[in-house]
Amino acid sequence: MKTVSIEVRPGEPREAAAIADVHRASWLQAYGGLIPHRPLIRMVNRRDETWWRKATRGPATLLVIDVAGTIAGYATLGLSRARALPQEGEIYEIYLRPEYQGMGLGRVLFGEARSLLKSLGCEGVVVWCLEDSDQAYHFFQSAGGRDIAEGMEDFGEKHLKKVGFVWT
Repeated sequence: MKTVSIEVRPGEPREAAAIADVHRASWLQAYGGLIPHRPLIRMVNRRDETWWRKATRGPATLLVIDVAGTIAGYATLGLSRARALPQEGEIYEIYLRPEYQGMGLGRVLFGEARSLLKSLGCEGVVVWCLEDSDQAYHFFQSAGGRDIAEGMEDFGEKHLKKVGFVWT
């Protein structure tokens, strides 16, 4: 029997290309058909290897989930940007490469991100997702999040509702 190592840890500058690849694959899979093509491609292309190299240096924390030496996903987190909500921490993004979804790795990464925010003294966590992103919506709902806030995101001419899930 072979053992596979799974590690959640801070992303490193030397991993920027791999993180950019995760971002591209996961965003195209998650938002293709939901966000109009041109705005989606512009958003994906802005986050190239250089962008991710800078992201590994802050100000937000960047965690990766490493599966047997492959970057399978990432999460970014920090202080909540939603000043009207009492939750102090926010998970800004959490994404896995499509081929690593459905195996429980998202729950592992999400749990580690929440634990890190708690260890940094943040009381409560908020996560935003597009309401029409069924996979994300159900993930956060099944993780015990309460859908308590909403807002709008503009993608070119298309306006999409986002929902805020919270944990206390």
